[in-house]
Amino acid sequence: MNQFDRPDYYINRELSWLSFNYRVLEEAIEVSNPLFERLKFLAITSSNLDEFFMVRVAGLKEQVKIGYAIPDNKTKMTPKEQLSAISNHTHEMIHQLYEFFQDLIIPELKQEGIFFVEAEEMDEKQEAFAKAFFRERIYPVLTPMAVDSSHPFPMLLNKSLNIAILLDNEREDKKLFAVVEVPSVLPRYIQLPSDTEKNEYILLEKLICKYIGDLFKGNRILVSSPFRITKDADLDLDEEEAEDLLQTIQKELKKRKLGSIVRLEVTKSIDKVLLDILKSSLDLADWDIYSLEGPLDLTFLMKFYNLPGYEHLKYEELPPQPPQDMIGEKEIFQAITDKDILLHHPYESFDPVVHFVQQAAEDPNVLAIKQTLYRISGDSPIILALSKAAENGKQITVLVELKARFDEENNIGWAKKLEEAGCHVIYGIVGLKTHSKITLVVRAEKDKIRRYVHLSTGNYNDITARIYTDIGMFTQREDIGEDATAFFNHLSGYSSTPKWNQLVTAPIGLRDKVIEMIENEIVQSTEERPGRIIAKMNSLSDKEIIKALYKASAAGVKIDLIIRGICCLRPGISNVSENIRVISIVGRFLEHSRIFYFQNGGDEKFYLSSADWMTRNMVNRVEILFPVLQSNLKERLKSLLHIQLNDNVKARILGSNGNYNKIPKNNEPSLASQLYLYQEAFQNAKIKELKAYSYQLKPKTHINKNK
Repeated sequence: MNQFDRPDYYINRELSWLSFNYRVLEEAIEVSNPLFERLKFLAITSSNLDEFFMVRVAGLKEQVKIGYAIPDNKTKMTPKEQLSAISNHTHEMIHQLYEFFQDLIIPELKQEGIFFVEAEEMDEKQEAFAKAFFRERIYPVLTPMAVDSSHPFPMLLNKSLNIAILLDNEREDKKLFAVVEVPSVLPRYIQLPSDTEKNEYILLEKLICKYIGDLFKGNRILVSSPFRITKDADLDLDEEEAEDLLQTIQKELKKRKLGSIVRLEVTKSIDKVLLDILKSSLDLADWDIYSLEGPLDLTFLMKFYNLPGYEHLKYEELPPQPPQDMIGEKEIFQAITDKDILLHHPYESFDPVVHFVQQAAEDPNVLAIKQTLYRISGDSPIILALSKAAENGKQITVLVELKARFDEENNIGWAKKLEEAGCHVIYGIVGLKTHSKITLVVRAEKDKIRRYVHLSTGNYNDITARIYTDIGMFTQREDIGEDATAFFNHLSGYSSTPKWNQLVTAPIGLRDKVIEMIENEIVQSTEERPGRIIAKMNSLSDKEIIKALYKASAAGVKIDLIIRGICCLRPGISNVSENIRVISIVGRFLEHSRIFYFQNGGDEKFYLSSADWMTRNMVNRVEILFPVLQSNLKERLKSLLHIQLNDNVKARILGSNGNYNKIPKNNEPSLASQLYLYQEAFQNAKIKELKAYSYQLKPKTHINKNK
């Protein structure tokens, strides 16, 4: 056994993810966050759990079902042991989530004049309105589904909210069971009329339960209660056997609706007979059942957040600023020719990326555009620009990743539209997800062909670019342009992996490069000047990279990791990871950029990437790691990393016990890195007036660069 192979040196991947989701939940109870933002964090916590059950829990349950009992390669937990631990942690998290909702959020909503009322709390006027609303708007959409010997338990949709009903048949004197699906096409909450200044709402399922007897004439309703199911929703693809990947994924998406049930959510007050019927019909164990003290499916709070009239209960808007590297520039191709350009979203606008593609589509000198698309917005201006470019006779090649989880259907639609417009659409390499973010524009200039490249840590999505922190870079460097051409030729043709000038890619080469750079810090490290690594990413789970980091730490290299989500590395272990510090930042923006710094004996190296240090990114995806070579851009990245390492408001530090705790301020001024970085973008854009924020923003001169 390798000295760094001990199971207690690692944190389980699934439990680490649950810990991340708990940090999201903590933002829902953070009183310094505006009330409606806290509602949004509750919705995000719930939505995250849905995906976790649909993919991770479903996968483990499938392993147990087929008798797979091999432990994972880090913590040596079997699938059954992981499911047991997940169940314990998740039941506790959900208990706390609803405790926060009932004890903290609901009272504060009431203070703001917002009430969620029970059916029995409605006054006479409200009840008359509710009855009419039910008859006119709800009743025509409902479908009662009997369950008996001739009517099997209905095939319910994933994440659907339903009503279970126990009836007494007055003619035959026997009890009956039925199900009614709560229609997702109707609003989840209905505002009731009020003679006071209160804004009163009732949830759709409560209204249905009150008048559900109208669907079962001749029967007496004994009890009714809402329930919600979550199904296995991961795609099971055999790409080697799939002649047409697009058609195969379309078929698999239909099967997703038929996936096995992995979770049942019910209200705490559900009748025991109803619960026993559901448990038996759905073939679930006790640990698959979650009894909730409040409304099922709190993701509805995301839509509630968008109700007009409550702007005072939300964050003050922070509009993206003009990128500092683009200020004063009028022509984008000339600007990229003059210098490499860095864009830091959402602090700086995503518009230059959109304009880059739009201008390329219209420019008569542009010969070709090649781009990878992973997650795209619903009304993407980039798709429209690419379609226009094809109509203008340019060579357009677009790699659309059909396997982007839960965006498959959306991406299939865009792929078809691009093909109809005349674009050459490709779907990547068999067995791999193409997760790279790269655009290549080929342009004829005088007697020379020039290549303009945009590389990024995030998607070409103009919507998420306003809420995800990502970094993009424009360059006209010839060596990177050659690499970009080779990259697209590799994806669309049969060529073997190219020999790169500057880019490093997965699945061949990226992990080796990362480990090589880590080991180089060991070689370069001295007692007087220890090696130094700062790495920012979403998740860290790859065991080989973690072992390399342990080796570097044991050799005296100082390592700071800024990891938003999963971290399987356990810091603070004597002689193993005592030189490693791990922080996580969860705030109003989703930390998504991947930045890697290596001191390299004084010749500092900076890299950006689409890839986290996860095994899936190293082995199962096409990823790009690219260097930042221009000195002023290196300084920008170095400053950004130091700002985040000094965050003492939204950052939490990971202890050797696997728990995260807020960072003590030690009488230092508060520093919320995301607000600080927005302030920088604001000032760099030469906008004079900066409004006051909740937190005192620490001047840049106070940043502790020794951290």
